[in-house]
Amino acid sequence: MAQQAASGKSAHTFVGVKSVSQQKLVRALAAYLKKTGKLAVPEWADVVKLSAANELAPADSDWFFVRSASLLRHLYVRAPVGVGALTKVYGKVRRRGHQPNHSSRCYRGPLRKSLQGLESMGLVAKDEAGGRQLTSQGRRDLDRIAYQVYAEGHKKV
Repeated sequence: MAQQAASGKSAHTFVGVKSVSQQKLVRALAAYLKKTGKLAVPEWADVVKLSAANELAPADSDWFFVRSASLLRHLYVRAPVGVGALTKVYGKVRRRGHQPNHSSRCYRGPLRKSLQGLESMGLVAKDEAGGRQLTSQGRRDLDRIAYQVYAEGHKKV
């Protein structure tokens, strides 16, 4: 390390998914998934509600890519995870008027379709014990995009 500093070369530090802002990473991942064109968006994506607690479909037209990117990040941090556990993660509070609020799980269909699309891309695989986890290619892609987000935030002016 001291020799590298003396020679003028900087040591490359590892930048992972946890090292960068979660929001910036998910947006960059969603842009990557959309740009590749390999993730098939279901036909019903523009009219589906994501939870019983929602009144309307998502306003963002790219919600499927954002949800898929968020799933990738979640699998990076905590894997293996099944669809049932993910319904809790992406659930929300159901407002019931004068009655007390209750938590509501999200629908399973959009999660399954997103995971199936990520499996077809080779980023996610089923685990033997149940659930799904990232493949080595998926982990490599997430680390690469995390480094790009980190480098973009630390550009020298």
